[in-house]
Amino acid sequence: MSSRTPGEQDPSVHAIMLGMLPIENLAESKYLSLTTFRKDGTPVATPVWLAREGDHLYVMTEAGSGKVKRIGSNPVVELAPCDMRGSIKGARVFGTAIVQDAVGTAATVKKIRKRYGLMFKLIGVLDKFPGRTSGDRVGIEITVGPNSAG
Repeated sequence: MSSRTPGEQDPSVHAIMLGMLPIENLAESKYLSLTTFRKDGTPVATPVWLAREGDHLYVMTEAGSGKVKRIGSNPVVELAPCDMRGSIKGARVFGTAIVQDAVGTAATVKKIRKRYGLMFKLIGVLDKFPGRTSGDRVGIEITVGPNSAG
């Protein structure tokens, strides 16, 4: 069942009409819905910031987060453009995610800092308030496409 109103066009159709590849459609979005899967197959979606370089997307998260653990068990992810609350705004595609080492993570943080600028700095300041946790970050590299999911 579609959540679109009658006459509202599927955003993926617009991307296809423009000749955009899935990675281009995802990379244009300010937020990415990153869905990872529990061991029992239950999907868990999270809106995240993203950056693109070449044929990969990059996101970052806290090292001890559930998504890092789930990617360790199952690298298949589902991706879609979304808003900051996670409402899907376009076509969903599959990909494969890998958790990066310290060098890769540093490069990912730099990419995301460059893309989000002042907003990135603001989040860093907010992390310093009492009651907020600012755990170690880890980068995630994502390969987009049907062949990446296995």
